[in-house]
Amino acid sequence: MNIVVICGSLRKASFNMMLARNLAALAPGDVRLTLLDGLEHFPPYCADIAQTPEIVTRWADAIAAADGVIVVSPEYNHSVPGTLKNALDWLSRDTNNPFARKPVALQSASTGMLGGARMQYHLRQIMVFFDARLLNKPEFFVSHAASRFAADGTLRDENTAEAIAGHLAAFRLFVRDHQSERPWGSNDVHQAGAG
Repeated sequence: MNIVVICGSLRKASFNMMLARNLAALAPGDVRLTLLDGLEHFPPYCADIAQTPEIVTRWADAIAAADGVIVVSPEYNHSVPGTLKNALDWLSRDTNNPFARKPVALQSASTGMLGGARMQYHLRQIMVFFDARLLNKPEFFVSHAASRFAADGTLRDENTAEAIAGHLAAFRLFVRDHQSERPWGSNDVHQAGAG
C-alpha cells in the first residue's frame, strides 16, 4: 500500500514535520510512506498563470498514483496554513482532481492543548470540495508537542507512538475498505422527478 504524506509546515524545527518523519517507522509492515517535498516551491496562486508549475504536476501525479494521503499540518490563526492552502488551490486546477475519492487522513501537532483541531475542521471543509474520502474516526492530534519530541525530531513519548501506530493501522483498514468498494457507475446517480 502506497501512501503519500503532505506536511503543511515550512519551519525547520516544525513539530508537524517531526511527526511526519516518524510515521514510516510506526506504520504497518505493508504500508509504504512517501513524504512529498517542495511545498516552498509552490508560487502564489494566480489564475493568470497559464502554464501549470512543475511542482504542481509532480504533486498531482504522486497523489493520483497513491492509495491514500496523510496530511500533517500545524494550525495557524485557527485555520489552515497559507502555504498549504496555496498548494491545494493549485492542485484544484488539475482537471483530473487527484484527490477525487482518495482516502485521506489528517494529523496535526501543536504546543497547545487542542493539537491543531481547528485546522483539521477547516481542512475537512476544503476536502469536501475535492470529493476526498476522509477518515472521520479515529481523529489524531498531538497536544503539547514540545514534550513529545526531542530536539533532533526523535519521538520520545511512548503513548504518542502507540497512538500514531493505531491511527495508521486504522487508516490502512480504511484504505483497504475503500479499495474493495464498487466503483461508481450509472446507477449511483439518482435524479428526482424522472418518470
